[in-house]
Amino acid sequence: MAVKNPRRKIKEIYATKETLAEMDLPKNLPTRPADRRLLDSLVGQGAVHQGIVAKCDPLPNVDFKDFIQHVKDKEKCLIIILDQVTDPHNIGAIMRSAVAFNASAVIMPEAGAPNETGVLAKSASGATELIPLIRVSNLAHAMDLLKKAEFWCVGLDGYAKDFITGHKLPKKCVMIFGAEDGMRRLTMENCDMVVKLPMNADIESLNVSNAAAVAMYEWNR
Repeated sequence: MAVKNPRRKIKEIYATKETLAEMDLPKNLPTRPADRRLLDSLVGQGAVHQGIVAKCDPLPNVDFKDFIQHVKDKEKCLIIILDQVTDPHNIGAIMRSAVAFNASAVIMPEAGAPNETGVLAKSASGATELIPLIRVSNLAHAMDLLKKAEFWCVGLDGYAKDFITGHKLPKKCVMIFGAEDGMRRLTMENCDMVVKLPMNADIESLNVSNAAAVAMYEWNR
């Protein structure tokens, strides 16, 4: 995915000889044979590779206001907002689901958000190349700008009164997910509606990436 993304600047590719022999990489990419010990040291603890590692610059951040101009006239559009979700495994998994269920972007606050790392990219399984991860300085202000572009903000919270299945979800929809403690107060107050997933009462909550996948499926359905 990264090799095919024109916005991704790849500096060098390290791979085992076996992997290089199997892959048809563009000839203009600088490649270097490497053993697995070197590859392990490059990706760092917690990241998993499959015999190949690319050294590359982070993708340039998409300007939020430019993004709104791009999507404001769409008849149907889903945008995901993550409020204080900081685990790169969860963010990567949510990005993967966002691509699967036709979302247009994932948005996070700049403060506290993790950088684009090998762990996040691996969890996203290529989705970092297919959907923008946009960082904004003020989440409440970003929600206000999206509302002015005729989006509806739908928060997901386990203590909400209404089920997501009891509402006709808006075609231009912003879905907001919080971390373990849920959305922050100001974020929740800026939602047009707050809903929950219908679940067995024996389970208090789902991991945020699982909950996001279910909610995105419901909107896409």
